[in-house]
Amino acid sequence: MPRIRGASIGEHHDMVWADLAGAMRELLLERDYDTINMGHIATRAGLARNTLYNYAGDKKALVMALTQRVGRPTVDRVTAIAARAGDPAPARISEMIEAVLEAFQDPVLQLIFRTGPGVPGPGGPFHEVVVEVRTVVRAGVARAEFHAVADVDLTVELLSGVMRAGAERIGRDPSAFPATVRTAQQILIASLAA
Repeated sequence: MPRIRGASIGEHHDMVWADLAGAMRELLLERDYDTINMGHIATRAGLARNTLYNYAGDKKALVMALTQRVGRPTVDRVTAIAARAGDPAPARISEMIEAVLEAFQDPVLQLIFRTGPGVPGPGGPFHEVVVEVRTVVRAGVARAEFHAVADVDLTVELLSGVMRAGAERIGRDPSAFPATVRTAQQILIASLAA
């Protein structure tokens, strides 16, 4: 029987997922994503290849699971920002932009652009963020902090395109993070401003 690390099965699984995320980060520094296979990931994470298949059936499924786990703290952070209903909507949107783009400094999160629907897509790791942004935009419109928009869902989807471009830019050039955050904030807040 395999040895369990941690005080519980849940803790063991959390440790394995952390190892898998670390392995993927290391491998991405060494080689192109398309050349990484499940064997590379298992070896780097210190797992038997058969054990890795208990966590995901293929590389795409593994990456989707990893992005969900790695992105969870950001989703929680954005949810907390959105919940501050008394704060001005522009300030909350600005803070959300920074939180999301900060998360995309992690190369594991950059992989969502290769394997799935990306930031706004239903079922994607950041779909909950999009839902929270919609809520804040609606609140900003209701309080006349933002101009009235005919279709909030479409507006947020289009704004997500700006965020994706910013996230991809940070992935290509991590030193662009501060300028990318400022520019994204300027573009998004200006497009919504009353």
